[in-house]
Amino acid sequence: MWWGGYGAGGDGGCAGWRRRAAPRLLGGGARLAGEASDVDTGTVTFLPLEENSEGKYQIKKCNIYQIQLTHIKDEEWSVSVVAPFPEDWFSDGIAYPKLAWLGNELLSRLAKWSVEQKPSEFKSTLSLISVAKYSKVYQGLKEKYREMVKVWPEVTDPEKFVYEDVAIAAYLLILWEEERKEKGLTKKQSFVDLGCGNGLLVHILNNEGHSGRGIDVRRRKIWDMYGQETHLEESTIMPGDSHLFPDTDWLIGNHSDELTPWIPVIAARSSYSCCYFVLPCCFFDFHGKYSRRQSKKTQYREYLDFVAQVGFVCGFHVEEDCLRIPSTKRVCLIGKNRTYPSTECALIDKQITQYINNRQTCAVVMCDRRVGFNHKDHSDGVCKETDSELPENETDTAGTIWMPGFQPREKVEQIRNCASLPRDFVDDVVLNVANLLLNATPQKSCSNIHGGNMNTWNQGESLSLKEVAEHLNKETLKRLKSEYGGLQTLLKNNHQVFEVLNGRVHIRDWRKEKPSTKMKPEVKRRLSAEAFKTRLCWFFIHHPDGCSLPSESCPYAHGTEELRQSQIIKKKKYIQ
Repeated sequence: MWWGGYGAGGDGGCAGWRRRAAPRLLGGGARLAGEASDVDTGTVTFLPLEENSEGKYQIKKCNIYQIQLTHIKDEEWSVSVVAPFPEDWFSDGIAYPKLAWLGNELLSRLAKWSVEQKPSEFKSTLSLISVAKYSKVYQGLKEKYREMVKVWPEVTDPEKFVYEDVAIAAYLLILWEEERKEKGLTKKQSFVDLGCGNGLLVHILNNEGHSGRGIDVRRRKIWDMYGQETHLEESTIMPGDSHLFPDTDWLIGNHSDELTPWIPVIAARSSYSCCYFVLPCCFFDFHGKYSRRQSKKTQYREYLDFVAQVGFVCGFHVEEDCLRIPSTKRVCLIGKNRTYPSTECALIDKQITQYINNRQTCAVVMCDRRVGFNHKDHSDGVCKETDSELPENETDTAGTIWMPGFQPREKVEQIRNCASLPRDFVDDVVLNVANLLLNATPQKSCSNIHGGNMNTWNQGESLSLKEVAEHLNKETLKRLKSEYGGLQTLLKNNHQVFEVLNGRVHIRDWRKEKPSTKMKPEVKRRLSAEAFKTRLCWFFIHHPDGCSLPSESCPYAHGTEELRQSQIIKKKKYIQ
């Protein structure tokens, strides 16, 4: 299989290449990769090596791939990726990437990296631990827990979550091993995973000899599979004096959402020796959703800086690292050393209280103004013009709950994506919006040929979401506002009828639809066959010109006589 065609300008070329063969650890002691570079042909060939039962290494032929750089002319170059045995390719999601990733992701990244000079805003991957040790531990854990993929009872992607938690566990095990050597400890560290989700990370760490538990507001199906040796609790965590862990060595926040900024605080107040590890994902402040304040940074970078700042305020020397996991949010923050002596704990605690109260006050000011901050440079992240005292009616509970009004996740997560709205209500909104677009002026029309007969099919006009909302009655808008995404979500859910692009609503013309490139061809064919003619065509019933497609081409039924029984399992909600 060959991918190519990306050009790159520059004066690099093959001049700096040399012929060599260098083995390197790929996924542990049992797997290495040989790299053969050839200056004459401008190629690098990756040869996966696996250890057999006799202790000898053999080339894993099915996963060989090659990157080739070719000089076109002047400063124009092309880069290509070749996989000679695509039909036998094996992927585990980490050591061996998916074949499609080589063509769809790696190739474009190589072209981009070859010309860009922008320094990365993140640390290099696995900068705080030994990569060789990590690779060996990861490979051992992956082999040990790979069967979890086959029996995963949750609706989340098992490949992603199993291998991600295995990778995080491997990182923590190496980090903790090195900490024991630094501090001369013999006993393995204890931990508490706050917002543990599926609990797999807790399960692995328990099995590897670390005493600890996971706490989450919702119990997961998979918890019952782990056994009694894995300690998981269904409980709501409210940041306060009742949720401290003085006998725990480490607190973990793995995609801990609203608890993420609180974890350094809980660690600091639990004990002087308590450390923390957080892997931020969703953006939360102490009081709710995080609001951006600096447009010069990406939202992700700004949020990481905020969580790091919380750690600094709490008296930690905060370190940052980038994990090797199948996720776009893979930067972790670690606080394992303090910046102050134990005699100054009371002073640091007062500093923490002031910082939290100031952020709460700033949030109230922001809400009152109905805008963000006044775009001044708050370099320390604190709204300095406000008082640090708690509101008068909240001081009585400050000793127990650190921020009254904190909203933890609900035990039963409500579905508010318009899917629970009554069908007749949705149908009424869809019909009203469609008529609005079809009757808007100037009307658009498009030639349509059915069986040789020429006619005109009304595509209607496009309107902004704001314009559409202005034509709906107040009760309808009020009902939609109670749903996440509101009107836009409802229209996108009804993709048979509408297309929402860049904030504008269009009538969908199925003659222009192109097949999705996100799914494998065999998956697309199977889903298309299962869904074909299982729902009535909205255009056949409601559009004044009927459907733009003939019956044999339309995926929807032109009348009840064409309807087939659905063979597709209902969509499931994805919860980590």
